[in-house]
Order: sequence, then structure tokens, then C-alpha cells
Amino acid sequence: MYNFNRIYVAGHNGLVGAAIVRNLQRRDDVEIITKSRGELDLTDQRAVANFFMTEDVDQVYLAAAKVGGIHANNSYPAEFIYENLMIESNIIHSAYQNGVTKLLFLGSSCIYPKLAEQPMQETALLTGTLEETNEPYAIAKIAGIKLCESYNRQYGVDYRSVMPTNLYGPNDNFHPDNSHVIPALLRRFHEAKLHGDRQVVAWGSGDPMREFLHVDDMAAASIHVMELEKEIYDKNTAPMLSHINVGTGVDCTIRELVETVAKVTGYKGEIVWNPSKPDGTPRKLMNVNRIKSLGWSHSYSLEEGLTNTYKWFLDNQSVLRT
Repeated sequence: MYNFNRIYVAGHNGLVGAAIVRNLQRRDDVEIITKSRGELDLTDQRAVANFFMTEDVDQVYLAAAKVGGIHANNSYPAEFIYENLMIESNIIHSAYQNGVTKLLFLGSSCIYPKLAEQPMQETALLTGTLEETNEPYAIAKIAGIKLCESYNRQYGVDYRSVMPTNLYGPNDNFHPDNSHVIPALLRRFHEAKLHGDRQVVAWGSGDPMREFLHVDDMAAASIHVMELEKEIYDKNTAPMLSHINVGTGVDCTIRELVETVAKVTGYKGEIVWNPSKPDGTPRKLMNVNRIKSLGWSHSYSLEEGLTNTYKWFLDNQSVLRT
């Protein structure tokens, strides 16, 4: 590892940030710095500047972001673009001003065009129109990538970016209305089992294909990319194309996902498909050749990851939002 000890994980209470902290806590050569939202408002430029001036930070994992599903993105587009732009701009600029030479920015696969060729390669960035429902969020994430690239070019720092596929795992949001597909399904099938429901209705045809990555794999990939020798990283990226996709490179149908969730939760009833509900994009798969060539690949199979996540859900129901 680099001779850095003090690592600031921005967004440590979120899905990815918490996983990065869990991974780093296994080591005895780092000191992890975290601040809750109540302690540090990352949209406040002065507060972030003061934080970096008073803390001797060596590395930053920028996992903080305002996130949400389709409904939230449609309802609050101004908040999604403003808050995410402010968070990443404040952290990246203050990190540079205070001598932080290594930073990792976590983006999202939504940066790629709506009709990007599958599997999506890093080179697809800025080649087409974005998905309308989350365009403000995607624009902010693209800006984060370009901030890192621009500071690298002008100031000679080493700021890197990783783009994850759909993530799930411990510390996910299991809210019945606002959660993403995997936590929503786990909760629905769990409750159907408890209530003795004979049927669970699933939306659409079940034919669309999606890729899912366990968040502990994402954390391991983030640290792997952060710790690559600069010469190796630079050789495999480009000044204006520096981000790296992170995923499994394997997808499954929504039908396969639902059937696996039913198996993991122990639900024995019937699954009924409602084809009148929308399917969404037929396929979303990341090309992960670049990160594989750099020595990283995922470890969790989908069933193993779902089993791990369901156990976490069962162990933490008392503290989950209802």
C-alpha cells in the first residue's frame, strides 16, 4: 500500500461508503476519517474547506452522493444535479488545495447513453443522449469524472474514477416505496412468506437483462483501483478517458433474479408476471475488460450475494426504515 495513513471516506453511512470502511477496517496501517451529515455538510463550500484545512488527509474515497430511484429523480431533478455537483466540486477542489494527491471518485453506470451498445464500454461516454429520468444525476456524475481529469491535467494530482453497475448488499435501503429492485424484492418476498401469501406479482415480462454487483465486491474493486501504481493506471486509461467500469460482466434476466430471491427467502408460493407493467431497457451490461486486465474480478455469485444481503436484512430489521 502507499505510505498514506489517514483516509477520508466521504459518504461512509451509504451503501458503498460503508462497504469501503468495512474493507479498510481490516487493516492496521490506515486511520479512517469519517464525518456524518450532521457534522459536515458537504454542499457547504466553506465547511468542506475548513475540514480539509484542519484534517491531515492523505487519500479520499468520494462515495458521498444524493441518490434515489426513478420517482425521486423525476420529482427532485434540481436537487439531484445541484447537491451532487456541490458535493463533488467542494471535496475535489478542497482536497487539491490541501495537498491531497490521491482521490477516488465513485460514479454510476447511468453516465452512459440510453442506447449505448451492449456491453457498455468506457469509450461510450458522451457519445449519445442520456436516459431522461435520471439525466440531472448523470450529468453531475459526468462532471465529477471531468473534474478529476481536469485537476490531473492541470495540477498533476492523481484523481481516479470508477463506474459501478447496479449495486446491492448490506446497508442497502429496504424502504417499501423508495428502494431499488433487489432490496425491494427481498423485502416483498420475505413479507409474502411471513403472511402466507399464495402469490407474488412481479412487474413486466421478466425478460429484460440486468447486471448486479455485491457492494463488498465494489469496495474491493475501489481499493484495488486506488492502489494501482500510477504508471499502470495511466497506461490503461487516458487523460480524457480515465474512468474504469466495475461490474461482474455477467447479467441475468429479471425472471432469474426474482426466482433466485424467492429461493433465498424461502418463499414457496407462485410467482405471477404482470406484462402490462413496463419492462424498461431490454439490457444493461458493463464491459469490464479494463478492470479485469488490471487484476480484479468479482467474488460473489448472485445467489451468494443475495443470501448475504438477506441475512443482513433479517439481522437489522429493527433499525431499517419502514
